[in-house]
Amino acid sequence: MAIATINPATGETLKTYEPLSDEALEDKLARAAAAFDGYRLTSPQERAGWLRAAADVLEGDLDPVAELMTTEMGKTLASAKAEATKCVAALRWYAEHGPAMLEPQEKDAAAVKAERAYVVHQPLGVVLAIMPWNFPLWQAMRFAAPALMAGNVGLLKHASNVPQTALYLEELFGKAGFPADVFQTLLIGSGTVERVLRDDRVMAATLTGSGPAGQSVAAIAGDALKPTVLELGGSDPYIVMPSAHLDTAAEVATTARNQNNGQSCIAAKRFFVHRDVAEDFTRLFAEKIGALTVGDPMDADTQIGPLATESGVQDVEEYVEDARAKGATVVVGGARVDRPGWFYEPTLVSGVTPEMRMHSEEVFGPVAALYVVDSLDEAITIANSHDYGLGSNLWSEDEDERAQFVRDIQSGMAFINGMTASYPELPFGGIKQSGYGRELTALGMYEFMNAKTVWVGGPSSQQAKGSTAGAAAE
Repeated sequence: MAIATINPATGETLKTYEPLSDEALEDKLARAAAAFDGYRLTSPQERAGWLRAAADVLEGDLDPVAELMTTEMGKTLASAKAEATKCVAALRWYAEHGPAMLEPQEKDAAAVKAERAYVVHQPLGVVLAIMPWNFPLWQAMRFAAPALMAGNVGLLKHASNVPQTALYLEELFGKAGFPADVFQTLLIGSGTVERVLRDDRVMAATLTGSGPAGQSVAAIAGDALKPTVLELGGSDPYIVMPSAHLDTAAEVATTARNQNNGQSCIAAKRFFVHRDVAEDFTRLFAEKIGALTVGDPMDADTQIGPLATESGVQDVEEYVEDARAKGATVVVGGARVDRPGWFYEPTLVSGVTPEMRMHSEEVFGPVAALYVVDSLDEAITIANSHDYGLGSNLWSEDEDERAQFVRDIQSGMAFINGMTASYPELPFGGIKQSGYGRELTALGMYEFMNAKTVWVGGPSSQQAKGSTAGAAAE
């Protein structure tokens, strides 16, 4: 894929970029390593101040940044503004809470025969972030805010179709006053990632993207003994039981599936509806999906914009046609929109069976797959048969059903009577083929830090008095 801004609402190429030369890439790597030597010695309070300044800069840039994201990948302007605002909040959250997270964690000194025992979290160094296009600001910020708070240095390899957003992020942290080269954008193709990841100056990596990309990065990093965090695909289940408030469940389902033009890893994609309420829920769901306004993403009235790439709309088209050919019913939608750009109608497909590709693969577009089930057990069994395990949703007023869902659903996140979302206050990540590790909260920051055990003895410690038997055993 060329490194270029191509407006998905028109298909027009607006700006192209040359990848970094070998010499330019080497310069950036050297500058990142040099920056870490000084940045790791800054105080958490200093870093928090720079994060607050970055939040202020971004808040002042909300309108142009939102327009830039909409132009590059087609999300609606309202969605883009909400994404930028969420990034402002995350910067401020880490600025407020980060210093306390980095305080030494005192342990029971007496239990380990010490005068003092504690854990300090120290940054690893240069971290490579490989990020996707669907949330071009938020995905990168989910890495950047905790990484910079921790004292790490960031190198961003963004998706090739959002280069201007990627360059803005580097500019943002520079404007905020962070030391030079603490956060740099690398305009490189995917073929250059291995070279960067294997470089001895790069200590770790995080990737949000496809399964094959995650496997590749994990294999390279494993060979080089470098830690990684992977947030990969998702085909989240959305279970509706008879006790649910159906109209609300259908309204949230419409948003949960079609947010970001249907291009979200944590979008609800497979809808399991109890037979007792299946007819009513399907009618409500179809009505709400059919009422969505598709159009120019810059228009304030538009609710669904184009898919980000031409190949993306072709993929969605193939999934729906495959299901239709194998006996599924297209309840609403099911076709491209007849206009320039890469638009596809919001779609509901019912009667999905295991033979259909959309049953076992992730559909990255505004298409909902609906199943009718006879019990929560059946819904959970089918949901868990999928390779992915990112988010999950249950709509129920029954406490026993809620407890069973939390206990049995195979996912990194479980949301009840609401749609899966990310917050700085909650860990974010999945299991199985959806990846490993966690982003956000203190956990996300600690992923790329050394949890260093510190044991301090003294005249009163048993080891200092010559009792070494316990120390000899691991």
